[in-house]
Amino acid sequence: MAMPLTVPRYTVDQVRAFPKDGNRYELLDGMLLVTPAPGNLHQCVVSNLLLLLLNQVARPGAGRVVSPGELEVGKNLLLDPDILVYPVSYRPGTHWKFIRGWWLAVEVLSRSTRVYDREFKRPAYQALGVEEVWLVDPDSRTVEVWIPTATAPVIVSDVIRWRPAALGSEVTIPLSNVFPERSL
Repeated sequence: MAMPLTVPRYTVDQVRAFPKDGNRYELLDGMLLVTPAPGNLHQCVVSNLLLLLLNQVARPGAGRVVSPGELEVGKNLLLDPDILVYPVSYRPGTHWKFIRGWWLAVEVLSRSTRVYDREFKRPAYQALGVEEVWLVDPDSRTVEVWIPTATAPVIVSDVIRWRPAALGSEVTIPLSNVFPERSL
C-alpha cells in the first residue's frame, strides 16, 4: 500500500528566518520554492529591463520599479519577482505585505526557474490580480506577455508596448535593448 507523500508547509516568518545562503526562498500556499542565485545572463537581462522601466515609469514619478520585489499575502505566500512595478502611492519603506495594486511582475526564465516561473508563479501572480506578467526568455529572446484574463500569452519578439491604466501613457521596450549580445 502506497503512503501519501506529505509536503512540509512553511510560513513567511519561517522563511524570513532561513540563513542567507544565496538561494531564493519563496512560498506558494505554504509550499517552499527554492532556486539558486541567478546567473550572469539573467542579471544582465534584469538590469537592462530595469533601466528601461525606470526611465519610462519611475522617472516621471508614476510608479515604483524595484528589483527584486516581493508579494507578501497572508502568512503562506511570499513571491519575489525579478522586477516588480506598483503605484507610487506606496512610499519607500512601506512593508511589502501592505503593497497591493501591482502593475507588473517580471520573471526572467532560466533552466533552474523556468518551471516554477511558468507553471506556479505566473498563475499565482494572475490570481493575486497583478495587471500584467512578463516571462522573459533569454534563450529565445522573446517575452510572454500575460494579462489576468488570458488563457495564452502574447509572444513578443521585437517591441513590448505596455499601457498600464494608471500610467496614462504607453511604455515602449525594444527587446534589442533588453537582451545582451552573446560573445563566444
